Amino acid sequence: MNTIYIVEDDSEIRELEAYALKSSGFDVNAFDCGKVMDEAVKTCVPDLFILDIMLPGEDGLSILRRLRAQENTRSVPVIMITAKGSEIDKVKGLDAGADDYIAKPFGILEFISRVKALLRRSGRLNAELGEQKSLSLGGVLIDEGKRAVTAGGENVELTYKEYELLKLLVSDPGLVFSRQQILEKIWGIDFKMDTRTVDMHIKTLRQKLGACGAIIQTVRNVGYKAQ
Repeated sequence: MNTIYIVEDDSEIRELEAYALKSSGFDVNAFDCGKVMDEAVKTCVPDLFILDIMLPGEDGLSILRRLRAQENTRSVPVIMITAKGSEIDKVKGLDAGADDYIAKPFGILEFISRVKALLRRSGRLNAELGEQKSLSLGGVLIDEGKRAVTAGGENVELTYKEYELLKLLVSDPGLVFSRQQILEKIWGIDFKMDTRTVDMHIKTLRQKLGACGAIIQTVRNVGYKAQ
C-alpha cells in the first residue's frame, strides 16, 4: 500500500483530501504543519508528499526545498496545492522541485487521478492500484489504464473534464446525478459556476460519442444518468 503525507493547515480541506485518498486505497497521514511531518518522516518516508503552499510558519515552498535537499526525501514525488493559480506561482513550485501542481478549487476525481498518475510515472504505484481496469456500457468502452475511450469501436478524443464526466456516469449505471453533484465531483466541492456548465459538457460529450451518446440520459428536473 502506498503511503502519502499531506501538509495542509485548513482542516476541512485536509480531511477531504485524506478521506478521498484513503477511499482509493492509500495509507494517509495528514499534518497541519511541516514540523509535525518532519517527525513522521524520521520513522517512515512516504511514497508521495502533498504540500499546500500557503501555510502558517514555514510555507510549502520552503518545505519542498528542504525535502529536495535531504538524501532520504530527495527523490520522493511532490504535488503542490494552493489557492494561487497564477503562472508565476506554478513556475516557482516547479522550479523548486515539485513534480505536479494543482490549484484550488479542484475536483476530487481529478485529484485522485493526478496522484495515481504521478505515482505511476515515478514507478512507485502499488501494483493493485496500478492495475488497469475497463468500463463498458452501450458500445462505449473506457480503458482507465490508458485513459482512452472508444464508442462503437471508434476512438473518441475527450477533454479531461469530459472523460471524468463520462467515467462518473458509466461507473454507476442507472444512478442519477444532479447537476450540482456533478459540479462538485468533477469541478470541485467549492467550485462556483452555473449548472449550465454541466449541460454544455453533456451536450458535447453526446456529440462526440455519436450514436452511443444515447447512453447518457436526461432525468427531467434532476440531472443525468448512464443507462
